[in-house]
Amino acid sequence: MLLKVYPENPGERQLNIIVDCLKKGGVIIYPTDTVYGLGCDITQIHAVDRVAQIKGIKREKANFSFICSNLSQLSSYSKPIPNNIYKLMRRALPGPFTFILNANNEVPHFFQSKKKSVGIRIPDNQIPIKIVELLGNPIMTTSIHHDDEVIDYQTDPELIYEKFNKLVDIVIDGGHGGNAPSTVVDCTRDDIVLVRQGKGILEDYL
Repeated sequence: MLLKVYPENPGERQLNIIVDCLKKGGVIIYPTDTVYGLGCDITQIHAVDRVAQIKGIKREKANFSFICSNLSQLSSYSKPIPNNIYKLMRRALPGPFTFILNANNEVPHFFQSKKKSVGIRIPDNQIPIKIVELLGNPIMTTSIHHDDEVIDYQTDPELIYEKFNKLVDIVIDGGHGGNAPSTVVDCTRDDIVLVRQGKGILEDYL
């Protein structure tokens, strides 16, 4: 299903269709404030396995992240966050960043790497935020890559639908996506480490 949703004011009917799909173990493609994401409800292990299969990777080796709706929900899945890192996230989020944090026991075990960490996103886009609020827990996210090596990420939802409609349950058309991924910041140690430079400029918030 290709489902049109307006980012400025996501419709309740459309959101309910998406959340119902996720609760039943569905896999969706959705817009963020960076690139289009592929994901599912983090509590649905079979859906997580479907996402890993679509990406062509083993779940155990995947670096999937969570989309949370706010900092309070984010804190529910991490060990106590040092004050300086919390202040940084409060300045930078919602925004185009993935913060890698030390995971606590609320993170499903099948997401935790040997390092016991979890990537967290709060995108500046109302569609995934409203989905997570209605669902009641985070959704998993991983980016959609383009076959063309020059163009790293799929940006046109109709073309995404053509490619993935047999693999996922819903493709959300929230307009054209970006072509720059989130900036990844490792906050699991004392020093903050920039892992991947993406759309977000970390220096602007330090």
